[in-house]
Amino acid sequence: MTTTIAPDTSASAARSAWLPAFAANAVIWGSSFIFIKIGVRELHPTWVAAGRIVIGALTLLALLLIAGQRLPGDRRLWGHMLLPGVVGVALPFTLFAYGEERVDSLVAGIWNATTALWVLPFAVLVFRTERFTARSAGGLLIGFAGVLIVLGFWHDAGASSLSGQLMCGAAAACYGVSIPYLKRFVTGRDFGGVRPSGVSLAFAQTTVAALASVLAALLVSGMPPAVTGLSWPVIGSVLALGVFGSGIAFALNMRVIAAAGASMAAFVTYLVPVVATLLGILVLDESLHWNQPVGALVVLLGVAVAQGALSRRRPT
Repeated sequence: MTTTIAPDTSASAARSAWLPAFAANAVIWGSSFIFIKIGVRELHPTWVAAGRIVIGALTLLALLLIAGQRLPGDRRLWGHMLLPGVVGVALPFTLFAYGEERVDSLVAGIWNATTALWVLPFAVLVFRTERFTARSAGGLLIGFAGVLIVLGFWHDAGASSLSGQLMCGAAAACYGVSIPYLKRFVTGRDFGGVRPSGVSLAFAQTTVAALASVLAALLVSGMPPAVTGLSWPVIGSVLALGVFGSGIAFALNMRVIAAAGASMAAFVTYLVPVVATLLGILVLDESLHWNQPVGALVVLLGVAVAQGALSRRRPT
């Protein structure tokens, strides 16, 4: 007598609920760096950042209205969005745009992978949302060794290249400040007796960032150029950055978090530099030096160690 084992349809159904959104985010965020590179060919970096953020805020507003969700109205919530909006969106988007005037898009994508390394020290030392362990310390040491490899510290990379890399690294560090702040003061909390949805929080954050980035762009570079004077690749790149990278991707990420958890959503960090590197080579014909992928792998190894992704767990 033979026994037929039915396939586990529940597991496959659960994966189908979040895996497409997870894969889409890896592609959207990984491709953002080539769009930034195209955008800064004709636009000042501050207007590349401001343009994408404004379009992203409008996209999130449309998603909120379509879903019939409430707009955030609590003053405390908007107060808590000042730091994440300015430091977590406006500043890093601007720094990446400045950085890509000096380095290739794939290099910027690799630097984005260092975000998790910056999150831990700020979460431990400033916002007290995480505990510092020997494992996390070892992961940080490995990760920052990878950073030095990406920088190519043993040879003279040139002042322009070095400043561009440092700008991209500073952008990732901004995320390291914003993420634990949101976890400490915003995530999972009620405001005005209501717990806002993830898309609502993303809208509030990008709205604050839009105001800050437009003001900064006006002060730094003056009025933006007329749209009619821009090429279609630049217009399309800013639209793609706004609608997808700063809008739809936020909503997709919330779907992954709801269906699979924040830890699984964070694993997109491992795929973004891969997508950015492949597209930089295939679309923009950029060159890849050996230390960049090796350093990226060491960084990701450090992130995995710090997060405990490589530790053995007892089966449930």
